Amino acid sequence: MDFNSTRRSDRRAIPADAKEGIWTAPDGHAIRRIDWTGMADDPAHEAPKGSILFLPGRGDFYEKYLESLDYWHGEGWHVTALDWRGQAGSGRLSGHPDIGHVEDFSVWLDDLAAFWSQWVAATPAPHVVIGHSMGGHLVLRAVAEKRISPVAVVLSAPMLGFLTPGPNRWLHKLAVALCRVADPARPAWKISEKPGTTAAARNTLLTHDDERYDDEAHWKRQRPYLAMGPGSWRWVERAYASMLALDRPGLLESIQTPVLLLAARHDGLVGWKAIEQAARRLPRAQLITWGREARHELLREADPVRDKVMAAIDDFLDRMAVAPTEATAA
Repeated sequence: MDFNSTRRSDRRAIPADAKEGIWTAPDGHAIRRIDWTGMADDPAHEAPKGSILFLPGRGDFYEKYLESLDYWHGEGWHVTALDWRGQAGSGRLSGHPDIGHVEDFSVWLDDLAAFWSQWVAATPAPHVVIGHSMGGHLVLRAVAEKRISPVAVVLSAPMLGFLTPGPNRWLHKLAVALCRVADPARPAWKISEKPGTTAAARNTLLTHDDERYDDEAHWKRQRPYLAMGPGSWRWVERAYASMLALDRPGLLESIQTPVLLLAARHDGLVGWKAIEQAARRLPRAQLITWGREARHELLREADPVRDKVMAAIDDFLDRMAVAPTEATAA
């Protein structure tokens, strides 16, 4: 499909048919959400295809993905996206508003599980989850630990490993030690998404598309609360701990849900080898990769890459996103 000929939304405005709101977690924390609940203006879609839940990465916010979210709605899906607790429009978890901090990834897994149960009850089946980067990591853990039960999963550049040399077990021990010597909520690096990267070079980690990259700055000017800088040392330590949890023998091998993994071999933020290894362990995985033409944010890449990414997701969901009753009948 040539996505240049399909419906393109204004990436710098909330679509008229989307509704922003708040979901209240069981402990009372306010989590920001956005929903496309009505059918797109397309007579070919008499009923929703199903429902997609999108979960962004660390320090991310759903405004960056409006183009993709609105496209899926235009294709006939009910679409929902959430900000993770502690970032974007869902508050902060430390006294440092620019630092991405969390005491444990279980906080996010608990939120996802609680939201999922309510969302599934309120939206049409089949239910699909799409996660980017840290969101992809958390989605995979939630599926592996049976906290959520989608019929299909899409992982865009999932954070399954970092580019730091050495085994995760050693690096986790180092991060534990660094959390003990000073405030674990202090920043683990200075700026951007990666230690040693300058602000001027940040776009070279994320996308080849300058206009899509500039969308992020636009939204931060319009909504300053979206801005977030580096992760805390506790976030780093807990990230390694969560990766070790996914490394447990037999865990990924037990997942029977179809999983599409989309990755860039030269990703400057997450480890390509870890994604490849996960794909080998997952019984029903499909791995699609790009070379130097792609960077970390595949859903925000230049059209020659992004069009293929969107087409791959469409194809996967057409084949795998089948409601349980339909699957039984087939």
